[in-house]
Amino acid sequence: MRWLDDLFERGSRKVAQRTSRRSALIGIGRVLVGAAAALPVLPFDRVARHAHAEAPPRKAKRDDDTACEYWRYCAIDGFLCTCCGGSINTCPPGTETSKVVWIGTCRSHLDGRDYLISYADCCGITSCGRCLCNANISERPGYRMGVHNDINWCMGNKTTMYHCTVAATVGIAETGKS
Repeated sequence: MRWLDDLFERGSRKVAQRTSRRSALIGIGRVLVGAAAALPVLPFDRVARHAHAEAPPRKAKRDDDTACEYWRYCAIDGFLCTCCGGSINTCPPGTETSKVVWIGTCRSHLDGRDYLISYADCCGITSCGRCLCNANISERPGYRMGVHNDINWCMGNKTTMYHCTVAATVGIAETGKS
């Protein structure tokens, strides 16, 4: 086995003679920067939503909070908590509300007014897999974080596992008229 030690020693010495610490660090830095560009970075799209089988489309009433056509869901993207053991504005047992939310402005057909809706992901257990809705009304690009709905908002919590989304009314939108 002495020959194996000699082989590695000679090889190591040749590499050490031809390279410097600085060039080695530059090479490692290039690999890390290249890997960072190739790997997905945060925030990320919930691509797993396409892995679940969707229920057949059904005729939904505008007041059915388990249907995507419900007026509060105009900017939602995710599984409805009303189908997953929660309610329209409370997370199911065993989950916690995400630390950050996104906001949408939805018009109610009941009174014709615009309402501010706060969408929050419920985090902590695996995806619900039922009642997937993806409405992109007034969605903005990913760099406008507060109005972009394709992000896993559970990343601010201890557990980043997404379960479902709630839609709480937080106020009446102003029209901007004086």
